[in-house]
Amino acid sequence: MPGKSGGFSLGGMKPHTVKPGSHPPDSLRLTSDEIVALFASGDWEAKFPPLLSVQQAADLLQVPKKTVYDWSSRGLLKGCCRKVGRHLRIVRSRFIDLMFN
Repeated sequence: MPGKSGGFSLGGMKPHTVKPGSHPPDSLRLTSDEIVALFASGDWEAKFPPLLSVQQAADLLQVPKKTVYDWSSRGLLKGCCRKVGRHLRIVRSRFIDLMFN
């Protein structure tokens, strides 16, 4: 239920802490090697090249293109995207790292 600040309360639960470099067994965190392995197949590599368009990034995460633009405008994609002229380009490995880690 939203709290007074407009955010959600954890209901007294403490956030799970993880030692740097380790992941709990049920974690969705991906290592760099796992990210590379995801795109080792020729089909995936061709569909999602190392430098993605907004449409490709949206397709990769199965979200609307508008969502990717919204994340970018809110600064949530810092470090993984750059404007090239009027177009936004996204570095695939950093994008996946940001989304899952």
